[in-house]
Amino acid sequence: MLPAHSPFLGGTPTPTCRTSPTPRRRRPLSISSSSSPSDPLTTFGRVLWGRSLPPTPLISLARSSWSSAWHLMMRQLAPSTPSGSYSRPSSPFPSVPAHYLTSRPLHLHLYGAFPCPWAHRALLVRALRSLESLIPVSLVVPGRDGLWEFESPDYPGGCRTLRDVYALRPGGYDGRSTVPMLWDSELRDVVCNESYGIVEFFNALDSGGDDLAPDHLRRQIEHWNAIVYPKINNGVYRCGFAQSQEAYDAAASELFAAMDAIEEHLSSSRYLCGDTLTLADVCLFTTLIRFDLVYNVLFRCTKKKLVEYPNLHGYTRDIYQMPKVADTCHFGAIVDSYYGTLFPLNPSGIRPLLPDSASEAELLSKPHNRESLSSTRRDLLPQAA
Repeated sequence: MLPAHSPFLGGTPTPTCRTSPTPRRRRPLSISSSSSPSDPLTTFGRVLWGRSLPPTPLISLARSSWSSAWHLMMRQLAPSTPSGSYSRPSSPFPSVPAHYLTSRPLHLHLYGAFPCPWAHRALLVRALRSLESLIPVSLVVPGRDGLWEFESPDYPGGCRTLRDVYALRPGGYDGRSTVPMLWDSELRDVVCNESYGIVEFFNALDSGGDDLAPDHLRRQIEHWNAIVYPKINNGVYRCGFAQSQEAYDAAASELFAAMDAIEEHLSSSRYLCGDTLTLADVCLFTTLIRFDLVYNVLFRCTKKKLVEYPNLHGYTRDIYQMPKVADTCHFGAIVDSYYGTLFPLNPSGIRPLLPDSASEAELLSKPHNRESLSSTRRDLLPQAA
């Protein structure tokens, strides 16, 4: 129990009974250098109301003002429906024009970022398809103002931010400057800034890597994409960016129902579509690799952690241990970006104590034993989650 004079209760010390009726002279309020807070706001507050809590009207005003400011920022950062559910904006450049498949030489440049799961898709498929020499890449990092920034200025026109690159296109650009973005360096124009459009294009290019969308698996890939994208990829954002309790409850329910269903499916299937790694797996992996570090904590996806799903976690380890995959996973950049730049979700900017990058990599490098799974059900299209 807190004492009656605890500042958390807003009370004052209970006077001690004395035998002498002589009143004590009240000492003037003084702020000594040894006990006073160093910041002026705390000192000012102590002068106004001592060690008690601020008055109720002030608390109510602060709560109302913060709530209004938070909703204003969230509506700009994460557009929502009238019910408060996050509605992801569509990409203005959703697919790569078909002529790029036959154009040679290609004058394409990929802009990506290690923290972003959507950009991670493109970086991962570029690596798996061995396109490093065909598609050069430039990486950006999140800036304090929310813009993607280059760490060095030696980019087109001396650009400082990715927005500056977008603005180089004919007619300029005033939309969201997102990653990944595929850029035509000869025409100085945006080719595509939709992640799935980019990975489909990368997969269609001639390369030395395995086909991640073979014709006989296309239907299954589409089936899984229809579950994974809205309920898991975007589902974690619908939880984190929900602006009402009802919106959060609906998103969290769909998220974990989908994860439960995939956990069951992976008990007898090495990957989503059987023995073959596909684009559907790439899309699921880039969310799972961030789940416990970010989404479980910051986005309130708290019902279960990924490590509590033995099949999903083993599946994640299986993909992580494939050649080139780990090189695309930068856990420090992921944690710093989400906790440091998503101000409305973490206004203090405090980074929670999480496993360091070496520990996370060590955990993901443990044996998965998924190559031993049977193929009994792999020719069957599973039911929708």
